[in-house]
Amino acid sequence: MPRTATTATKNKKSTAILAIILVSYFMILLDNSTIFTGLPGIQAEMGYTATGLAWVQDAYTLVFGGLLLLGARAGDLLGRRRIFIIGLAVFATASLLIGLAPNGQWLIGARALQGVGAAVVAPSSLSLLTASFAPGRERTRAVAWYGATAGIGASLGLVIGGALAHWISWRAGFFINVPIGAAMILLAPRYLPASPRSTGRFDVTGAVTATLGMGALVFGIISSADAGWLARLTILPLGAAVVLLAVFVANEWRAGQPIMPLRLFASRERSGAYLARMLYMGAMIGFFYFTTQFLQDVLGFNPLQAGMAFFPMTVVNFAVALAIPRLTARFGNAALLAAGVAVTLAGMVWLSRLSVGTSYLAGVALPMVLLGIGQGLAFAPLTSAGIAKVTAADSGAASGLVNTAHQLGSSLGLAVLVTAAAATSRADGGARAAIAGHVSAALTAGSVMLALCLLASLALIVPAEIAARSARDAPWRTA
Repeated sequence: MPRTATTATKNKKSTAILAIILVSYFMILLDNSTIFTGLPGIQAEMGYTATGLAWVQDAYTLVFGGLLLLGARAGDLLGRRRIFIIGLAVFATASLLIGLAPNGQWLIGARALQGVGAAVVAPSSLSLLTASFAPGRERTRAVAWYGATAGIGASLGLVIGGALAHWISWRAGFFINVPIGAAMILLAPRYLPASPRSTGRFDVTGAVTATLGMGALVFGIISSADAGWLARLTILPLGAAVVLLAVFVANEWRAGQPIMPLRLFASRERSGAYLARMLYMGAMIGFFYFTTQFLQDVLGFNPLQAGMAFFPMTVVNFAVALAIPRLTARFGNAALLAAGVAVTLAGMVWLSRLSVGTSYLAGVALPMVLLGIGQGLAFAPLTSAGIAKVTAADSGAASGLVNTAHQLGSSLGLAVLVTAAAATSRADGGARAAIAGHVSAALTAGSVMLALCLLASLALIVPAEIAARSARDAPWRTA
């Protein structure tokens, strides 16, 4: 009887730990998706230009990606639960500031602050999950729920954000983070395990130069759309980006505890995975950003309808992702990656042909099915390649670098696609035709990114797996 009571108490506590981690992670994912359906309303209320609107997303992803490795390091040094609670507090406070934003500058600043909180919560949540569940069945179940939350969060974020923007305001999607964050902050000390502090140093120089360098690079690219490539507002940020990123690389080479160990790039497979992921995410973030505007500003969908319009992609994506373990065992990561990127490219090329006369079913929904299949096939192999053959000491840094490539690729890719869209001359036929032309140009540039992603995968990642498979099979052939 006492053993039964102890087991029940343990299960109850494990459920509470998993719930806190998943709800907090879901809050970040929900917020990142919510912003897309609210973009037209935000642009109208804040008076952003087409290029200025990109900073609503880029301010968040730049800071998120730039500080992600530092956030993970902070959890190791200062205690994961403590840092997790601090990150939640920062994220919830920033969400409140976004909801109250009186002007565009305030909104972008609050989005950057939100990125700080996300950069702490995201790695801490995964670390807490790993520390709270023993290897084996418990951890496998917890990680499965964590992965499912990622897929569900992206899908529901578009629908929930669309519903709130349609029925209330785009601000409502940010206000709901405040009570959720407050509840998790109150529950975390009661249920989450405390981890001791460890000795070590922060690579603050690396984090600052990486974030500022990428920020300057994105700013320079976006500025070129309005000011031109030879304007001072373009040249100075691009020059600063070159200097800052050079300082970053030099610092990582000399630092005793670098935030991004350069030895991770010694493997062609891992280097190819980071490059391919940046290109892939640059194209996909543009897909969400521009397709949302096409659905609302050209096809006349309201925000709720626009969010639900992405269901063909998200449902297929989720279904394919569930089949990945079986497909990997049969075909291997390299084949799935190549097929996934190729199918995504086909869907993006199809979608880029849209115009003011495009129907939702034939011109948007069907290409989305291909995008969902491709994304479901590509993400897991990209992640596996990014952490392939790393030592135990570098496993955390390699995982963080995968996430950093994910976020920074989104920022840089969106800047490039916004610039490509802005370079398109205004089409005849009014505002709707002009928007359709901009979206088509951006998605065409996204198709180019995916083609480069496929090339990087075939040149760097696929040969590495073929060589590894040949090495494994050599003893059998000899025998």
